[in-house]
Amino acid sequence: MNLLSDLNHALAYIEDHLTDELRTEDIAAAAYMSPFHFQKMFSALCGMTLGEYIRGRRLTLAAQALSSGELRVIDAAMRCGYDSPDSFARAFTRFHGISPSQAKERGARLNAIAPLRIRVSLEGGSKMEYRIVEKPAFTIMGVSRKMQGETSYQDIPAFWQDHMKLEDKAVWGAFGACIHGEENGTFDYMIADLYTPWEDIPEGHTTHTFPAGTWAVFPCRGELPRALQEVNTRIWKEWLPSLTSYKLGGMYNLEMYAPPAEKPENTYSEIWVPLVKA
Repeated sequence: MNLLSDLNHALAYIEDHLTDELRTEDIAAAAYMSPFHFQKMFSALCGMTLGEYIRGRRLTLAAQALSSGELRVIDAAMRCGYDSPDSFARAFTRFHGISPSQAKERGARLNAIAPLRIRVSLEGGSKMEYRIVEKPAFTIMGVSRKMQGETSYQDIPAFWQDHMKLEDKAVWGAFGACIHGEENGTFDYMIADLYTPWEDIPEGHTTHTFPAGTWAVFPCRGELPRALQEVNTRIWKEWLPSLTSYKLGGMYNLEMYAPPAEKPENTYSEIWVPLVKA
């Protein structure tokens, strides 16, 4: 359970620096994880994105300070990291349902997000099928689009829909690859096929090489994207927090798609997660 201890250490770091500039890479470093992996695991375990949690905690503290008369609205905006009182007021109103000035009134109703602490709760053993495999280095070629972690479950299927509508496609999509998490919560998502060095790379396409290494492979059976997203959530919420012999590898993970089935409910796909020995 060292991973859970590391995640809770990162939560404590957030709480200690709520009024400072918080960078995702520094928070992830407190958990000894890459920003890419930390954000995915945080969202799966906590049911919200890292950005949503930080905003909620800051707006919670701001409301407490305003209602007690400790701060002016402009000071609360600066403490929460907003560039202007107007942008702070809009965020405050969305979160609390009232304006910052109304929060200063006696008896104002406010919302709050309490500090998180992650614990594992075992609730009736449901099996999760997977296998650990060794794969040689391989290269994929495809088209990519920048994705925001907060909306990826909606934006990635939309990207696939746009791609499949194209009549002249250089790649058909044997793989979907999430690559290179960044500090601002974005990553590159590639729709790709296997690439061999003698092939031409069409305009607008790119390649990415994955090194030889160990992968955990999770089968997904059922209509897309539901089946794949359900397994992906369980990987980050259930399987990885209980992992002891391995730890997460490179800053990427892959989806592998079999040829289309006659019936959507019979679709087969896989999620590949890179690992290294703990």
